[in-house]
Amino acid sequence: MAKKKNPARQVIHLECTEQRGSGVPGVSRYCTQKNKKNTPGRIELRKYNPFLRRYTIHREVK
Repeated sequence: MAKKKNPARQVIHLECTEQRGSGVPGVSRYCTQKNKKNTPGRIELRKYNPFLRRYTIHREVK
């Protein structure tokens, strides 16, 4: 039997916070999942930005 999907776990999108003001074209976005019950607030992760060629803070967007 197949497992039921967890309704609390949702797909979210992370977008770079430093790239908007830098003037570099393009947008660095990542797609991941989070559990809404455990982390109700917006999540921030350090991810690689290929346009800036370094690790930056990516924040959850709606």
